[in-house]
Amino acid sequence: MAQDFWASSGFRLLARGPEGWLVPGDDYLRHFLARPELAPPPEAGPGERHLHARLAEKPRLEIREADLAAVEDDDARENWAEFLRFRDRLLAAGSVEACYVDQFRRARVEIAPPFLDALAQAIVRGLLEGLADPWLARAGELFFRPQRVSVEGGQVLAADASTIEAYAETGGFGNLGRLLKQQQTPVAAVKMDILNDENAPFYFLRDELFSFLLDLTPGRPGAKALATLLERWVAHLAGVRVAIEPVERVDDERWRWHVGLDVESTAILNALYLGEAVPDEARARLATLFRLEFAEPADAAPEVAGRPVYLGLAFRPDHTLRMKPQNLLVNLPLARAS
Repeated sequence: MAQDFWASSGFRLLARGPEGWLVPGDDYLRHFLARPELAPPPEAGPGERHLHARLAEKPRLEIREADLAAVEDDDARENWAEFLRFRDRLLAAGSVEACYVDQFRRARVEIAPPFLDALAQAIVRGLLEGLADPWLARAGELFFRPQRVSVEGGQVLAADASTIEAYAETGGFGNLGRLLKQQQTPVAAVKMDILNDENAPFYFLRDELFSFLLDLTPGRPGAKALATLLERWVAHLAGVRVAIEPVERVDDERWRWHVGLDVESTAILNALYLGEAVPDEARARLATLFRLEFAEPADAAPEVAGRPVYLGLAFRPDHTLRMKPQNLLVNLPLARAS
């Protein structure tokens, strides 16, 4: 039975276009107006409230510079400018996917990161529509939410970074927990479970809590789920069928091409490829490796025809991980891009 999840993605407010891509309507635009960055706080001035009310009624309304200048708070005014830029780019592109892909074909990305994450979440949610697979859903969180990674005894565990931070501040009890912390009142720690066969069905009861840890160790279901979702991501956005599998190391004397799925892994893989010395500390931060092969060799650029492409995912020295799924779209050696 299919499950609904990630209501915050706005997926249910999107329509499917003829090619299967997600088409935004007014209600999808409206759901951004409820985000904390745009919803007027109690202390908001009349200019900000008026702008919010006008756009809530007509999300495609043309907003003049004078309308934006009337927003009293500097930070709020900047948030509104970012939203309007995003809205206009999205409507011009015609679909969530086209807008996302277009941004990374430009010399400079001009959509703010929170809106790019929102697009990625909607795309991944669409890829998982009709499925009831908690492993794929939890792996999908890496596409739009930063993680914190721990490595113990060879086991690689990813936890949602914002959830970890919230638990550290409040013990998982919101404002009450924050107050108790300030008063130095002991607060029981909230357990974040590692996703496993026993608790996996509960994912869909806690999907908006982002409270499950994902085991990304090669050979475990979490790593396989991420590989499967990366396959679907490439097929959906690039129109190319690939097979991706987790591997423990790159053992290939004819290594031709690699793609880092984040800033850290790009630097580490570049150094390894060039035969440079890589400190053990950096190697240890290369948490997960994948081997990608094209289903149709003709889809690959000539210089990698018949050869695999290696993908890396690494965390920073502070153990945070920020996957950049757009790297697969930009750096995958496709024949038509060669």
